[in-house]
Amino acid sequence: MQDLIKKADVLLEALPYVQRFRSSTFVVKYGGSFMDSPDPKVREGVAADIVFLEAMGINPVVVHGGGKAITKAMEKAGIKAQFIQGMRVTDEKSMDIVEDVLGNVINRDIVETIQKLGGKARSFSGKDVFKCHKLLTGGVDFGYVGEVTEVIVDKIRKTLHSQVVPIISPMGLGEDGHAYNINADVAAAKLAVALGARRLVFMSDVPGLMRDPSSPETLISSLHVKEVLDLKREGIIDKGMIPKVDSAIEAVQAGVRRIHLVDGRIPHSILLEIFTDKGIGTEIVK
Repeated sequence: MQDLIKKADVLLEALPYVQRFRSSTFVVKYGGSFMDSPDPKVREGVAADIVFLEAMGINPVVVHGGGKAITKAMEKAGIKAQFIQGMRVTDEKSMDIVEDVLGNVINRDIVETIQKLGGKARSFSGKDVFKCHKLLTGGVDFGYVGEVTEVIVDKIRKTLHSQVVPIISPMGLGEDGHAYNINADVAAAKLAVALGARRLVFMSDVPGLMRDPSSPETLISSLHVKEVLDLKREGIIDKGMIPKVDSAIEAVQAGVRRIHLVDGRIPHSILLEIFTDKGIGTEIVK
């Protein structure tokens, strides 16, 4: 009986959050090594959270990554992965692999997993959502890496209205008609702004932003945008965390109320972060 009462208490703790977020749009960036886990329960756990959000009257939108799977496919093809400032350098052959892995492997797997759990999901190529031009920054040529110039959300909104979860790959269509690789964190943030999302959740394979990456006890549970510059100077925010945090800051300044950085390896991390009083990751606020 006591176990049942505890379960009821958990539901009641979540109630005010469910009431507050009902009909809101949440963009979830799904990435990290947990995507490549050989244990299907890890991936199914994330998909179950997405299905739960939709069942609670929330409109989840998923933008997925695929970095590690792409790197493995490139290595298999004899292509060495190269990163500069957290961005993957993408030549013609690499872009073919990126497009194949994102669209035909990862996106399809997420859609099928959600459907297996009783949810409804629709696959979207990022080329139908993101318009971009070649990314040029700091004199570095990243190849076919795009900078988002426009986000087309009409079909996304219609899909949400039909109570179907959009699953979107981080690619864009360039002004030259060529496919471009887009950093998934950047894509998710741009989409969250365009949709007027209430929450943006970055799922990765770290607990959040930590002052000491080797010590989970140094997790920064709440981060104000004004603190970011100092953390960059101290080297606490660096490498792959830079585009993630920069995108988060841009999104929160554009009206997304909260940004969450959570560890996708923790069972039900999205629900624990959003529907509990304490949360488990890093929350970025304006």
